[in-house]
Amino acid sequence: MGTADLADAKRFYSGLFGWTADVAGEEFGGYTTFMLNGRPVAGAGPLYGEGQPTAWSTYIATADADAVADRVAAAGGKVLVAPFDVLDQGRMAAFLDPSGAPFSVWQAGTMRGAAVFDIPGSLTWNELNTRDLDGSAVFYGSVFGWAFRHSTMGSSPYLVAKLNETPICGIQPMSAPDWPVDMPAHWMIYFAVQDCDRAAMHARALGGQMLRPPTNLSIGRYAVLEDPQGGMFAILAPDR
Repeated sequence: MGTADLADAKRFYSGLFGWTADVAGEEFGGYTTFMLNGRPVAGAGPLYGEGQPTAWSTYIATADADAVADRVAAAGGKVLVAPFDVLDQGRMAAFLDPSGAPFSVWQAGTMRGAAVFDIPGSLTWNELNTRDLDGSAVFYGSVFGWAFRHSTMGSSPYLVAKLNETPICGIQPMSAPDWPVDMPAHWMIYFAVQDCDRAAMHARALGGQMLRPPTNLSIGRYAVLEDPQGGMFAILAPDR
C-alpha cells in the first residue's frame, strides 16, 4: 500500500493483524515489509505523488514485466509506470485496465513477494469490481492467460479467474443500487481473519472505519473497512 502516514499504518495494521514491520534502508525510501510469524505478507511505503490517495494495490506475479506492459497496451489498457528495476529485489510496473482500475505486476528477483496466504492475518483473495464485466474478462484473459468460470454472488453474476485450473481472483460487476455511481472501478484485497465481527470492531477501536458491516456470504462472513488514512480493504472469515 501507499499511505499518507506510514508510521500510523504500522500501528494500525500491526494492531489489527499482529504484523511486525521490517523497515528497509534509505535506498528504499523507508519501504516497510509487514511480517507474520517471520514471513512477508504485505508491503507499505509513503506516497510519492501530490494528491495521491492512501490505497492498497494488487500486484500480480509475472515472469516478464516488459511483455505484460506490451500486452496491456495492445489490449486497450494504459501503462502508468513503465517496467523498472527495484535494485535486485525485482522488476515492477503499474497499469490501468480499460475500465480504469489500477493494478501492478511484480517480476521477482531476490524478493519473491508474499510468502503466506489464507491464514488469519494474511491475504486470502483479490477481487476486481468493474462496470464492464465482459470487457474485463477479455482484457485480463489476453494479458495474463486467465480462463473464467461463471458463477454468482447473491443475485449478481461473478467470474472466477483461473490459471491452470487454480483460482486466481474474482471479477464482479458494480451494479446499481449497490455501488455509488461515482465510485471508479477498483481492485479489492481481502485479508483472512478468524472472527469477522471481532476484527471489524477491533479496526474501529484502532481508529478505522466500517464501510460495510459484517455480512454473510456463501463462502463465509466479510466486512469492508477503511484505515485511519482512508485505505480501503476487506476482511473475510471463511467457512473453510
